Amino acid sequence: MKNKLRYVREEIGMTQEELSKKSGISRTTISALENNEKKAASSKTLLALASALNTSVTCIFFGSYVQ
Repeated sequence: MKNKLRYVREEIGMTQEELSKKSGISRTTISALENNEKKAASSKTLLALASALNTSVTCIFFGSYVQ
């Protein structure tokens, strides 16, 4: 799944560990998504990450990121 997860996370100065704590998603899963090693993620995971990054699932995973 191509995405902008790393870009968005780094733009706001958040580490993977901080995102993990804020979203409740494991750092391993975050890393796999950022490195396109994980081909699918549940809607619950996508929503948790987007919420923790204060943006939408669409911006991170399907569209353009605008801060």
